[in-house]
Amino acid sequence: MADLRVNIGKLSLKNPVTTASGTFGYGTEYADFMDIERLGGIFVKGTTLEAREGNPYPRMAETPAGMLNAVGLQNKGAEYFTDAIYPKLKELDTNIIVNVSGSSIDSYVACAEKIAALGKIPAIELNISCPNVKKGGMAFGVSAAGAAEVVRAVRKVYPRTLIVKLSPNVTDITEIAKAAEAEGADSLSLINTLLGMAIDAGKRKPILSTVTGGLSGPCVKPISLRMVWQTYQAVKIPIIGLGGISNWRDAVEFLLAGAAAIQIGTYNFIDPSASLDVIDGINAYCDEYGIKSVSELSGALEI
Repeated sequence: MADLRVNIGKLSLKNPVTTASGTFGYGTEYADFMDIERLGGIFVKGTTLEAREGNPYPRMAETPAGMLNAVGLQNKGAEYFTDAIYPKLKELDTNIIVNVSGSSIDSYVACAEKIAALGKIPAIELNISCPNVKKGGMAFGVSAAGAAEVVRAVRKVYPRTLIVKLSPNVTDITEIAKAAEAEGADSLSLINTLLGMAIDAGKRKPILSTVTGGLSGPCVKPISLRMVWQTYQAVKIPIIGLGGISNWRDAVEFLLAGAAAIQIGTYNFIDPSASLDVIDGINAYCDEYGIKSVSELSGALEI
């Protein structure tokens, strides 16, 4: 039986398998389908300082081997999370990580401060890469200067593990990664969705109300795998890999490319218990190849 424990900065995970923000609700919604406490962590849905209605419908579209979404960070705000959601999550025996987003530097900082006051939340994931909001979001994540500015500001007020979620919609993701690392990020998660679109040929109109949206699912895996590998060469902080992971083989590939842990996203909609199968599969893989600790796999790609 391999040791599946991994560390993301000061954050200790019982295994490297976590669920991606926006695909797993607040975690409790999946409790009827699986033992959510077996997970290394749950990245809860995106939280902003103020409540957001999200984008108008339609905001989802199926694509070959994936999906487009333009939900737009719909949530009831940080105060609602603190008062109504946190009490349900704080006693769970897994890491609850809040995905924090904003429309300005000040709103990122204020939201991070509210989450910092919650003792049983050991980390936040700073979302500087959402392509589905008009202000903020991806705007901060597509330049090294923008990423540095928001990470620097949040780092001043957030004392625990700070994970920064990177956008793939850039020319060189390693430049953004290095900027976030330099300003105090403890870890990076990548990739967020790729900007895409869908058209209804009969109506000659875009399918999504916002015209473009975020592409996710198995179709993005080769791109996300490549970006994790590139980023692993460029930074020293731990990487959490995501983007198209559907099974334990995908997860192992991301670990070999340099990820210390992984997130399962879109596949949660297909198989709610997929993440538990991935945990079991990684364990079986380690046993088959005589690997004592899963951390040995991180960056072990032979070229």
